[in-house]
Amino acid sequence: MIKSFTDQIGISHTFESVPKRIVSLVPSQTELLVDLGLEDSIVGITKFCIHPIYFKATKAIVGGTKNIKFDKIKALQPDIIICNKEENTKEIVEELRQICPVWVTDIYSIEDNNHMIRDFGEIFNKRTNAQKWMDKINFAYQDFQNFIQNKPIKKAAYFIWANPYMVAGNNTFINELLKLNHFQNIYLTKEGRYPEVELKKIRLEGDPDYVFLSSEPFPFKDEHAFEIGRFTHHAITVFVDGEMFSWYGSRLLKAFKYFKELHNRIA
Repeated sequence: MIKSFTDQIGISHTFESVPKRIVSLVPSQTELLVDLGLEDSIVGITKFCIHPIYFKATKAIVGGTKNIKFDKIKALQPDIIICNKEENTKEIVEELRQICPVWVTDIYSIEDNNHMIRDFGEIFNKRTNAQKWMDKINFAYQDFQNFIQNKPIKKAAYFIWANPYMVAGNNTFINELLKLNHFQNIYLTKEGRYPEVELKKIRLEGDPDYVFLSSEPFPFKDEHAFEIGRFTHHAITVFVDGEMFSWYGSRLLKAFKYFKELHNRIA
C-alpha cells in the first residue's frame, strides 16, 4: 500500500512499502532508531554515531554529519536517508535526494521531538514502540517540571567552542533545555544560533550566574574554565554533558534524570 508522509521541513514523501534500509546521518537520531527496534535496518551511519558503541564495528561509516561520502551511501542502496536541518547542510540534502528519499527533521522543542518520534513510528511501522517512548518522555518531562517549578531563574552562558569562543544562542534545542532548567541564556539577543562572543564583554552582555562548558563538540579543559571565569563577576563554571543538552530523540529520557542530578550538584 502506498503511503505518504510529510517531514518537518514540509517535504512530502511517498513509500510503496516500509523502508527497510536506513542511512542515518545524525547521531541522536541513530540512537532513537535503535531504541525503536530498527537496529537491523540501519545500514549506514556517521563517524559521530557513537551510541550504541558497537555500531562503529558493525555498520558502514559514511563520513561526518557535514562531510558525507556520497558514493559510499549510494553503494548501500538505502530506501531512506535520515537527516536534520541543523546537522546536515541544504546542499548535502539536495545531493542525497538523487539517491533516495531524504527525511529531514527540525527540532527546536520537546513537542518537535515527540513529532519526530511519532513520524518514525509511522514510517517504519513501529507505532507501538514510538508511543511507549513518547509516553516515557512525557512522564519524565512532567515529573521534571514539578521538580524545577520552585527553583529560581538564574542567568547562564552555554559554551560550545573555544578559539574562537562560541555559545548556544536563540532558536536552538540547547536553549530550549536551558529555559526548561530555569537558566536564562544571556546570549539570546546575539545574532545567529551559535554566535562568537568576546570574553571581555561577558559582564556587559549579561554577567551570568553559571558558565556551562559542554563536553561536545569541543573538549573544554580547566584552562578554558579559568580563562572564562576571569572575565565574569561571580559565575560558577560547570562542565556539563553536551549530549544531555543537545541530543534529542530517546536521549531526552536520560536527560531529565541528568538535569535533576545537575541541579542537586550545583545547588
